[in-house]
Amino acid sequence: MSEKMNVESFNLDHTKVKAPYVRLAGVKKGMHGDEIYKYDVRFKQPNKAHMEMPALHSLEHLMAELSRNHSDKVVDISPMGCQTGFYVSMINHDDYEDFLRILEETLKDVLIQDEVPACNEMQCGFAASHSLEGAKELAREFLAKRANWSQVFA
Repeated sequence: MSEKMNVESFNLDHTKVKAPYVRLAGVKKGMHGDEIYKYDVRFKQPNKAHMEMPALHSLEHLMAELSRNHSDKVVDISPMGCQTGFYVSMINHDDYEDFLRILEETLKDVLIQDEVPACNEMQCGFAASHSLEGAKELAREFLAKRANWSQVFA
């Protein structure tokens, strides 16, 4: 990997990271001064483990809905295609420790849910692919390693 690529995560050496972790992956400044902070929220060790799609899908729905109860700065929560984590984008919110708090509170909320929000054919593009229990297990595993979230590299 000698030449720098356009996609930030393609320049990250995935063999050197140690999941779970949360890292600031980039900041984009808008033409009117707004800033988008993109976080790499890595649940699984790249190339060693991954989240099963129904659990990942449900966790995405849950985090997308519940995170907004803790901050109006959440722009988007996007699952990674490699199924190892999520990208979370925040607008004008440069406080890493507060982001960790928002993430922690959101995942604690996941643990007490009785249903996956918008888990129906009208509101979801693949409503048959969900697992509330799988999402809760992912949240439990990630929360159990809370002390390690800021340590990205082994």
